[in-house]
Amino acid sequence: MIAHLTRDRALIGELRIGAVSACAAWATTALITVTVAVLGVFSLLPGHQRPTRLLHMPLTVTSRRRLRSGMTPPRMGAIRRGRTAALALVAAVGAVGALYPLLRRPIRTWGATSEEAASRLPGDELLEDADGVSTRAIAIDAPAAAVWPWLAQMGPSPRGGAYTYDWIENLLGLDMHSVDCVLPEFQHPEVGDAIGLGSNRMRLELVEPGRVLAWRSEDGNWVWTFVLAERDGTTRLISRNRFRLPTLAARIGMLPMEPGSLLMERRMLRGIKGRAERLASGTPDGSSREADSVQTRLP
Repeated sequence: MIAHLTRDRALIGELRIGAVSACAAWATTALITVTVAVLGVFSLLPGHQRPTRLLHMPLTVTSRRRLRSGMTPPRMGAIRRGRTAALALVAAVGAVGALYPLLRRPIRTWGATSEEAASRLPGDELLEDADGVSTRAIAIDAPAAAVWPWLAQMGPSPRGGAYTYDWIENLLGLDMHSVDCVLPEFQHPEVGDAIGLGSNRMRLELVEPGRVLAWRSEDGNWVWTFVLAERDGTTRLISRNRFRLPTLAARIGMLPMEPGSLLMERRMLRGIKGRAERLASGTPDGSSREADSVQTRLP
């Protein structure tokens, strides 16, 4: 009974954290969209370039009179609208700058408890001086033996995909095709295995079968670790990204990337959860025979 109550509380906590994180991600995206939209509207206003041209006119008494006489009400209205749009743009950028530090934590820690987000995990030692860390997690109603196969086979074709939005991944040329079955040929990951993720080549640096899988990019600036923690027949799946941002451009570029990574990784975690629970229950998408054979191979 206590175990069920604890599990229910954890699920409620996860749902609350997930709701806050989703709102934070969408709010950030909305603010960025408003900023871009305001900038676009401002650029389309008919009179927004006229003040620039007028700056090059000599400010003589005659030119001032001509300027006043030429300022018809419609033209003056266009200039006022341009100024209003510029002020709105400044306000939007200011709002993004003020709110984003508050939004970053729920974006980076979706689904994770405060203890999970703050704890040191296996694989952290692969990139000690990280400029940024995200820790996201999900509770899975299945043993670790039913979760591990989906992590072991992750990767571009012919591997099992990333269980997220394949069409977005493939727009980036990643060749991801998420499968709904266990691929036996990819169930024995070893240190030194490598996969390509676009311009990044990831090498497997840490493997503890049934518990830990850690990838590191070829340039050493990114480490992606999965940790499984099983308790009372359920499993916590923790995904941690540690990254180094060596340039100013990389730091700026990461800001819009964070909400996007939340949407993709949340989909991935939920995709693994659904597949693992079906595998454990022996539904058509994951036969009990596969689950049993996988479990016998794990220590």
